[in-house]
Formats: sequence, structure tokens, C-alpha cells
Amino acid sequence: MSEYFYTKKEAEKAILVGVALQSENISYDMMCEYLDELAFLAETAGAETVKIFTQNLDKPVTATFVGKGKLEEIKTYVEDNDIDLIIFDDELSPTQIRNLERELKGRKVLDRTNLILDIFAKRARTAEAKAQVELAQYQYLLPRLTGMWTHLERQKGGIGLRGPGESEIETDRRIIRDKITRLKEQLAKIDKQMVTQRKNRGKLVRVALVGYTNVGKSTLMNLLSKSEVFAENKLFATLDTTVRKIAIKNVPLLLADTVG
Repeated sequence: MSEYFYTKKEAEKAILVGVALQSENISYDMMCEYLDELAFLAETAGAETVKIFTQNLDKPVTATFVGKGKLEEIKTYVEDNDIDLIIFDDELSPTQIRNLERELKGRKVLDRTNLILDIFAKRARTAEAKAQVELAQYQYLLPRLTGMWTHLERQKGGIGLRGPGESEIETDRRIIRDKITRLKEQLAKIDKQMVTQRKNRGKLVRVALVGYTNVGKSTLMNLLSKSEVFAENKLFATLDTTVRKIAIKNVPLLLADTVG
């Protein structure tokens, strides 16, 4: 008789980095609120936040976003505690990501946008949501190619480095642009199908549940429609608009659960 052993996948250990920027009127209290939400986002993505680093700056450091001293502090901590994931609350430029990963010896560096896109990819269920997420990921990736592929350093040219045809990075860019075009065409077709579906619903009153992520829209939808729309105490649990037909005081209407 065969024996099966199931092991729970361990959460990635992550540190969070937040900067209170005076140039953008970001106070320390505001930064802390943003970092609380970032920790919730990290948990939603499957990471465990083990430490938070903060810094006050007039403006971001061009090369690494944080100052040299703070970067050394982060570097020492991740090496001593075997941390592989560093998440910044602010959006990083391709150059900043490249410099940070080099300073942190190849450890994975994400910003808030990249983290949210990862959650979207994990949560998407319908063909439309999957295509929208994939499109957003490619649009995010395109300007960051140079910083993400170290094997493309030879593309700079010069004596001994010149060759026929397009460089590897241009090939990658062309492939991604082609995928972006195909995804936009796919979404246009899906949108046409959705328009037809909406026309078939006649002139029913339409009501939408709108609000910030994780405030309880899906839970309210389940209570009103007596349905089982997926609801969870995590950010961006809903990525697909769900529509249910309900009646209030004998008035039929269409209730839509929107994306937070």
C-alpha cells in the first residue's frame, strides 16, 4: 500500500521597506498606514512579513530609492536571517530594481505594483480577468526588461560585442509587444460578447456594489442574493464582476459585485 505525505508550503519570508517622503508630503503616520496595508497584501500573496524598515527622506535616492546607510542595514539583516524577498511600498524604477538586486546579492525585490499584480494573477478565474492581468503584467514588464535580464548586458554593443540581427533584448521586447497586441484583441472580443449579454438582460434596474477592497462587498452580495459568491478576508479576493438577479419589494434588479 502506497503512503502519501502532504507538506504545507512554507510562506516566503519577506521584509517591507517604507519611506516617508517630505517632497510628496508623506508623513510618518501615513507611511505606517500604507505599510500595514502592504503587510496585508504580502500575506494575501502568501508571504510572511518578518521585519519592517522605515526611513525619512526629502526625496528618493536616484540609484537605490533608500539611503546608503539604510541599504546596508537591510543588506545585513537579509543575509543574517536568510530573507529572499524584499518588498518596497513605493514604485521602483527599472534601474532601482537592478541596483537593489545587485546590492542584495540577487535577492528578489518587488514594489507594491508588482505585488498587487502577483495577487491578481493568483486570484483571476475567468478568461477576461486572466487576460487583463496578463496584459497588465506585460505592460509592467516591458520597460523593466533591461534590469531583469542580466544576460542581456552584451546588447550595449562596442568592439567585440557587435553582431548581425537584433539584440536579445529587442527580441524579447518584440515578443512582449506581440503578446500585448494579441491580449488587447482577445479582450476586445470578450467585450463584444459582454455587450451582447448585457443587451439580453433587457431593461432591468442595475445596482452595483462599489467600495475599497476587503470592505465586505461580496459578503453583502451573498446576503442580498442568497448566493455563494467567493468572499474572503483578504485584499482583492474578487477579481471578476459577478451579477445576480434579485428582487426587493417585488422589484427585480441586477446586482453586480465589483472589483475593489
